[in-house]
Amino acid sequence: MRIPGHRAISWRPHAARLLALLLLSGIFSGVALPTITAAQGTPAERSAQPSYAAHVAEASQRFRIPERWILAVMQVESAGRTRAVSSAGAMGLMQIMPETWAELSARHRLGRDPFDPRANILGGTAYLREMYDRFGSPGFLAAYNAGPVRYQQHLATGRPLPRETRVYMATLLPMIGLASQHNTVTDTALPPDWREAPLFVERSQRNSAADRMQDKRRSANDPPTPKARADNADAAQPGAVFVAQSRMEKSP
Repeated sequence: MRIPGHRAISWRPHAARLLALLLLSGIFSGVALPTITAAQGTPAERSAQPSYAAHVAEASQRFRIPERWILAVMQVESAGRTRAVSSAGAMGLMQIMPETWAELSARHRLGRDPFDPRANILGGTAYLREMYDRFGSPGFLAAYNAGPVRYQQHLATGRPLPRETRVYMATLLPMIGLASQHNTVTDTALPPDWREAPLFVERSQRNSAADRMQDKRRSANDPPTPKARADNADAAQPGAVFVAQSRMEKSP
């Protein structure tokens, strides 16, 4: 409805002329319009995001473990959280138990801080390498998660691996390209004949103790059976347990 005494005003021509004048005057020349790059965050925000690429590359070269494997284990273990601590006490990006960390740190000169990204990645990768040399692929992942003593018991007795470890394996194996080998880990009941092994490595008392402590990552609330306790007692004796080392040509 038109109000008497007032005439309708068209704002569009005025707005267009005003915008043209402002553009010509240079008022908007310094204004940055939003672009898709802005969605990626500011340089400060991007630099604050942790990047472990250099540490992973160093660990891969030093211990001959594919970078893809290291990144996958780190993602599943801690989701990339540097300060992650499990209910059992496993620490850092690669979730290493304190006693195992102490040995790895001394052996590889990693320093005192288990939460240091570089040190933790190097330590975890070194331990992956040890498990790979002892159990091959893909058993090294089960040993890393459940602990080498428990995995050795699984091989020797057919005792099922913890459900958490089976889920862990089912998650990780596709990520590292070994999904087709999953059943060879979860369904294996007995180890290969010891006489067919080309090389044996004696487990020292020091390593056995560290192995049992690493097992506590997944078994803190899971009391061992009498059979398992007997096996652990035997494993504590120097020279009592021998583990076949993987053929080096199977190395990744």
